[in-house]
Amino acid sequence: MCFWGWFSSHIYIKPFRLCGNGCACCSHAYLLSHWLEWSHLILPPPDCLPFFETCSLYHIWTIQWTICGSAYPSPHRGASALVLRTEGECWLFDCGEGTQTQLMKSQLKASRITKVFISHLHGDHLFGLPGLLCTVSLNLNPCPTQPPTCVDIYGPQGLRQFLRVALELTSSQLLFPYSVHELEPTTDQCPTEGQLSPDVTADSGRLHPQERAGRTIPLDVNSDCYVILEEKRFVVKAFRLFHRVPSFGFSVQENDWPGRLNTELLKDLGLKPGPLYGRLKAGESVTLENGQVVKPSEVLEEAIPGRKVCVLGDCSSLLGEGPLRACHRADILVHEATLSDEHREKAVDHGHSTPSMAAAVAQACCARMLVLYHFSQRYKPAAQQKEGDEDDVLELRRQAEETLQGTGIEVTLAEDFLTIPIPLIRLH
Repeated sequence: MCFWGWFSSHIYIKPFRLCGNGCACCSHAYLLSHWLEWSHLILPPPDCLPFFETCSLYHIWTIQWTICGSAYPSPHRGASALVLRTEGECWLFDCGEGTQTQLMKSQLKASRITKVFISHLHGDHLFGLPGLLCTVSLNLNPCPTQPPTCVDIYGPQGLRQFLRVALELTSSQLLFPYSVHELEPTTDQCPTEGQLSPDVTADSGRLHPQERAGRTIPLDVNSDCYVILEEKRFVVKAFRLFHRVPSFGFSVQENDWPGRLNTELLKDLGLKPGPLYGRLKAGESVTLENGQVVKPSEVLEEAIPGRKVCVLGDCSSLLGEGPLRACHRADILVHEATLSDEHREKAVDHGHSTPSMAAAVAQACCARMLVLYHFSQRYKPAAQQKEGDEDDVLELRRQAEETLQGTGIEVTLAEDFLTIPIPLIRLH
């Protein structure tokens, strides 16, 4: 997994000979890996990366901030948007004004975006979405033999109607289908004045020409979460946050990877490298020539835990037990820190958080890394700081680090075009 950022990226394609640990049908394969360089991290070449085992490629995940400011875009920082890149797909979290411009400045391709997650219906997280969809459509070269991929969009009730009106009033037609899946909020997610009237959010039932019918997703009372997506590779959940309007966070959990094959034991059993190794690796039992049945659990080492990334929308607090459950042991926890701790009262009054509040959430979740974002425009990026400036963005990191002292949780400040790779971590 990786959050995608905007720094130089070198791609290596290196052949390697399989050593009999699970190749299904070939004697050579190609390992495709990114050697990402960013502000303070250089990953070693693929030879040193534990991202593959025989034919299997442990896909790199990256998370990238296209823009990380709050309220409105400025010359030195845009509104909210970040991209999770995994296995050739790009998932966009929020789409503030100017997102498509930042994407054009990056190495990311907007056409690779297959899923969009909108945390709440404030403009600095949403106004860029209609324009982005139209621009992607304008630059799309349809393939006659392959239908375009449907873009799935997830967000609060009202998002479906917002997109329909925006696209219809501008006579916008898309060259690809899209579907909006709405999360049903609860009344305790915001003050009364922040709750939208049913007249505004009501589904008219009249689809946009390129729109496919989406789901309306209720809160699962048992898990206190919204189950958005369950598939072979991922489980994606949403959870409730408190803000001035209903706001949500999202958890992307990768399923565990199978452990290494015990090749010495397989050789003792008389099982030679080949397709049967691949079947065992895939979780299938195999029968030897002597009739003995070999189960994967007998020849596989402990599974490699999948990665978890959690992105929280604007909030001044979590609601219920769902957020802590969904974010438990997250590799990356992305949390807003609009104002510094000295302005905590003002932040909470406006439905926002401070660094120490974000740090408390990271500690409660036992996260590995806390990434702060959604800074007030009063905090300029470190590179833009001038002598005498009172509001230092680095102070936000110091405040979070002070709260997390002794926990081992790393704190990072998001910047436009920052990229953070998220490697798999073996237990031993």
